Amino acid sequence: MAPVIFRRNDDSAAINRPRTNVVALSILIGSLGAGSWMSAIVRNPVPVVVMALLGIVLMQAPKVAQQWERAIVLRLGRYVGLQGPGLFWIVPFVDTVTTWIDQRTITTSFAAEQTLTADTVPVNVDAVLFWMVHDAQQAALEVQDYAQAVSWAAQTALRDIIGRTPLSDLLRGRERIEQELQQLIDQRSNPWGVTVQSVEMRDVVIPDALQDAMSREAQAAREKQARIILGQAEMEIAHSFEEAAKSYVENPTALHLRAMNMLYEGLKEKGALMLIPSSAVESMGMGGLLGAAALRQDRLVGGDNK
Repeated sequence: MAPVIFRRNDDSAAINRPRTNVVALSILIGSLGAGSWMSAIVRNPVPVVVMALLGIVLMQAPKVAQQWERAIVLRLGRYVGLQGPGLFWIVPFVDTVTTWIDQRTITTSFAAEQTLTADTVPVNVDAVLFWMVHDAQQAALEVQDYAQAVSWAAQTALRDIIGRTPLSDLLRGRERIEQELQQLIDQRSNPWGVTVQSVEMRDVVIPDALQDAMSREAQAAREKQARIILGQAEMEIAHSFEEAAKSYVENPTALHLRAMNMLYEGLKEKGALMLIPSSAVESMGMGGLLGAAALRQDRLVGGDNK
């Protein structure tokens, strides 16, 4: 069985720890101060001890929830409501705050290792889940540990998606897979008061041998496309030459002018040498043109020597 790894980036352990606040400390200090004053008057330590015990009991009553927190209050084991944010009071030893629900967006990283795709290719997929608690009451009462439940729901959904998706779709259709994964996780976690905002696949790792094969396949496809483009270009050039030949057949003067232009372009460079068949010279009347071109070349060379 392929291992599945998850990492949750929240502080739920810190949230559910016992906490003190300024109001509770003020009650305790005030009780100790009043007890000390009474003990000084009656010259008896009993008042300070009684007031200290009373302060310890009363300091359990005030609670402070942060702006993003909701407190689940149970009275003798029965749910009585949500409290927060800000200062609220409970009855000591009767009411208890069992859970502090964080309603900010929480990120959970999870990964499926060596999971087979629909075409039996083992892959490693790394993803990130963005979610938040929209109903604190359901998150506290409907599931034992909502954060752990969301993590496991994300893992099983990821394995399910990978198992019925071919490798090509997994690599090319990430957006569609992310949307399908979000819908699947959201459907499973909604009864717990949790909504999934988005799922992002960070990386898909395939075996090295398969990476080499895919690289060679892509290179072959690029070479094939390059050859096809070159062939299409040759066909277009041949078609242009065919159209030009038809024009020259109907207009010999244009052919002579083109030949003259080609000779000029070839001989205007210093030290240029061009070989022309004698049949072309006779048929196109290029003797005079060649003589003029040669004279022009000699003048250019003579001018450089001077």
